[in-house]
Amino acid sequence: MTLTELKYIVAVARERHFGRAAEACFVSQPTLSVAIKKLEDELNVQIFERGAAEVSVTPLGEQIVAQAQRVLEQTIAIKEIAKQGRDPLAGPLRLGVIYTIGPYLLPALVKQMIETTPQMPLMLQENYTLKLIELLKQGEIDAAIMALPFPESGLMVRPLYDEPFVVALPRSHPWAGREQIDAGDLKQETMLLLGSGHCFRDHVLGVCPELMRFSQNADGIQKTFEGSSLETIRHMVASGVGITVLPKTSVPEKQAPDSLLSYVPFSAPVPDRRVVLAWRKSFTRLPAIEAVAQAIAKCDLPGIIPLDLPATSN
Repeated sequence: MTLTELKYIVAVARERHFGRAAEACFVSQPTLSVAIKKLEDELNVQIFERGAAEVSVTPLGEQIVAQAQRVLEQTIAIKEIAKQGRDPLAGPLRLGVIYTIGPYLLPALVKQMIETTPQMPLMLQENYTLKLIELLKQGEIDAAIMALPFPESGLMVRPLYDEPFVVALPRSHPWAGREQIDAGDLKQETMLLLGSGHCFRDHVLGVCPELMRFSQNADGIQKTFEGSSLETIRHMVASGVGITVLPKTSVPEKQAPDSLLSYVPFSAPVPDRRVVLAWRKSFTRLPAIEAVAQAIAKCDLPGIIPLDLPATSN
């Protein structure tokens, strides 16, 4: 039994596909398949059921995969302890960030990190919340910037800031001149949402729950459309397709005179999201986590509410 074999079975359990697991591990599919068969023979158990379309994990295999994940996490912890003994701020930090935060926070964050800890470059990866949690548990990334709430994960979580939402409208919209918009008014409009998998989609559904029970014959919401990114949705709003809800950091601080959009704040209580930094409990480079948190605190993010709260377990 080797760590490589354990890594392979965790990858197959995650991907439910030998080919995709091999790609994720940067090996050929035959190499991965042979190694897993060797491990199954050594243990004299069947870890996976091979189907025509998908691979499933046997009940006993689930226990073995879970233990393999713990073993891999501990091997990562050993390496991190060795790094900490030298300099916890020396060497790259693998940082994940969700799609609806990355484009608006990273330019300022990277600049701050270069100024304060140039010896610790950021290896950045944008992804969905659930995928980042998965990558954290597997040790593929060291920390992640995400928004609450997310499923219980056993990760350490440090609040960074609260970010209010605003309504984005075409400049010609009758509401464009309003000082505030009540969340309940949104059900009158055609709404543009991010596609499934984006946690910000769930945040918007929380602001306007009528979207979840929408039907063509119901009163209220006329229809909804989906976009792949906030920037795509912003362009759709500008073209007059509908309106949307955006996080405050995505809104330009100064509006260009020829802008096709208007941004109107919500009336109280203003909906928002809490942005946090998450990491594994076994991660030992805590000064690196603190360095990222402090750098974010120094970023110029107009409209957000900085938080100075202790880390807790999620």
